[in-house]
Amino acid sequence: MTIKTIATNRKAYHNYLIQDSLEAGIVLTGSEIKSIRAGRVSLGDAYIRPEKGELWLQNAHIARYEASSYLSHEPTRPRKLLMHREQINNLTSRVVERGLTLIPLKVYVKDNVAKVEVALAKGKKIYDKRQSIIKRETEREIGQALKKRR
Repeated sequence: MTIKTIATNRKAYHNYLIQDSLEAGIVLTGSEIKSIRAGRVSLGDAYIRPEKGELWLQNAHIARYEASSYLSHEPTRPRKLLMHREQINNLTSRVVERGLTLIPLKVYVKDNVAKVEVALAKGKKIYDKRQSIIKRETEREIGQALKKRR
């Protein structure tokens, strides 16, 4: 089993507290999968919206594949996510009930199939973001100090 990570959503770890994550498949066209394998994916503003018992990936930018015809895909079109019905119902109820958000953490290719890691997250407040920045900077300073001592 080979897993190749294509894109990660680094903003997600800064803006959200990640609670739970699951794997989901994506419904893609031929030019989209070729563009994903070429690494031309951006998850910066992407989010997942539950609609009518289905999950839809919104605002994920998959660039047009250069070698495809002029009838290639729309880069930011909504894409359906594939999960078990039980998982979808569980995630949807937790989003509605607790005010959580569904976000994509990363896109990867697993055994020649494109997958998305979907996370259930809660938005951070400004002071939480400041605390995480301070923590990251102090860890970096400690690491640099230890490196200089060697």
